[in-house]
Amino acid sequence: MGETLRIKDLRDPVLTEAQQGFLTFAEQNPVKLTVEAVLAAAADATGLDDFGPEDFKERLAVWIEEIDGDPNRTEYSRMLLFTLCVKYASGRLRMWDVLTRHPEIHDIEIRRPVVVTGLPRTGTTNLVNMLASDTRFRSMPLWETDEPVPVPGEGPGIDGVDPRFKRCEQAWEIHRATNPFLAAWHPMNPDHIDEDMALMQLDFSSYYLESLMQMAPKWRDYYLAHDQTPHYEWLRTALKVLTWYRGPRQWVLKCPQHLENLGPLMSVFPDATVVVTHRDPVGVVQSFATMLAFMGRMGFREPDVDAVFEYWSELAQRFWRAGIRDAHLVPADRRVDVFFDAYMADPMGTVAGVYERAGIEFTDEARAQIQAYVDAHPRDKHGSIAYDIRADFGVTPEQVREKFQFYLDVYPVKPEVM
Repeated sequence: MGETLRIKDLRDPVLTEAQQGFLTFAEQNPVKLTVEAVLAAAADATGLDDFGPEDFKERLAVWIEEIDGDPNRTEYSRMLLFTLCVKYASGRLRMWDVLTRHPEIHDIEIRRPVVVTGLPRTGTTNLVNMLASDTRFRSMPLWETDEPVPVPGEGPGIDGVDPRFKRCEQAWEIHRATNPFLAAWHPMNPDHIDEDMALMQLDFSSYYLESLMQMAPKWRDYYLAHDQTPHYEWLRTALKVLTWYRGPRQWVLKCPQHLENLGPLMSVFPDATVVVTHRDPVGVVQSFATMLAFMGRMGFREPDVDAVFEYWSELAQRFWRAGIRDAHLVPADRRVDVFFDAYMADPMGTVAGVYERAGIEFTDEARAQIQAYVDAHPRDKHGSIAYDIRADFGVTPEQVREKFQFYLDVYPVKPEVM
């Protein structure tokens, strides 16, 4: 059990030396944040120039306009977006190159995936990592989703470690320097199982920009106005590429955004078993709003804690309104609803229920592999964050819970924050 951590300067940020260093470096080295600059940098990095279907450029332009057109954004925010966009564009180039040279990849089938979804902070991360511990499943560790396609000619080093793992490990240390609370909130070490929207980011369409940049209203409106089915088809193709590299197994996937995209998800993966997690919305909102407000001290010249809280309260409502509206699209015999309190009380029993619904034998070996993961990753291993919704955001649990009555009427979750 780690120590209890409390963010005491949420409204009046005191930057660490590392945070100030990153901000200063970005101010002294401003980037040219344009679609053309991103694509040119990706082409230079890979030696490739065929991005495949070019509709992604419109979405990339919206991403860039969201940040470049906001005078309240810091140069660090602009540099961060540029760096990540180049990474995604480079990954897209390499993925399209592999698909062009190996069209047989399209013949691979993605069958009966187990898909975990639910709002952030509801146990989805722990649950998918438990499931992924069963070696019969295929999953996506962060080092692989960071760079889905290996650099041609680049093999493991003398130590046998994939260079992509090492680069991901280096990035994790940078993340921890910019956010000392990150390990306690959402570990991003290389072997951590990542969200499958990381592959959709190569197609520049997911809700990711909203969390990366704390708020992204222009992108949100664009994203919600477009059918996401083509981007779920892109995800399926990307999974085929990863399967081609490391062998066929039943996939276990996870992403919060599936909750508001059950239609596209079931259209593209019609035989999926869908696991939906539930938790007191007050605990959920105060948790990720706190962390995103903390991250905003580097992203905004004048951070607005209340605006971040309101944005993420609305996003949580948006996800659950869509999840309730479209719940019927998931066949009842292939849906598992997991309530946080019951899950915490009996994690292994919860996992056994997922196996039963998915029609997968819960073998002694699978149980042992999962238990080994649990033993090595105790809850709050890196510390737990103490929240205070009243002091940090000036609202009461009752005021927040009132906005989620539509959800509580359907899913009577146990209140955690009083």
